[in-house]
Amino acid sequence: MTNSDERLFGMLIYLLSFFAPIIGPLIIWLIKRDESAFIDYHGKEYFNFFISFTIYSIVSGILVVVLIGFVLLAIVAVLAFIFTLIALFKAFNGEEYRIPLVIRFIK
Repeated sequence: MTNSDERLFGMLIYLLSFFAPIIGPLIIWLIKRDESAFIDYHGKEYFNFFISFTIYSIVSGILVVVLIGFVLLAIVAVLAFIFTLIALFKAFNGEEYRIPLVIRFIK
């Protein structure tokens, strides 16, 4: 079971990603990952998510040349926003949420 501080920091990883996508979550994860397995899990999950969706965005950007990229970019953006919100609320509720479509680079 997680305590309220762990849940708060887990939620902040996702919340700060809206304003500072790399530095905010990275600071929280690096400082708190040794203290809490819950925060470590959400930090890894967020950065796997960030790397995966960056790759999807780059591929979609390249496919703009073929015109399908415009649709894919919109879909990637909407999914990234929705998955971030879901993960934010799940972390605040103390649940470990595996974001769909994420490639697990960091284990």
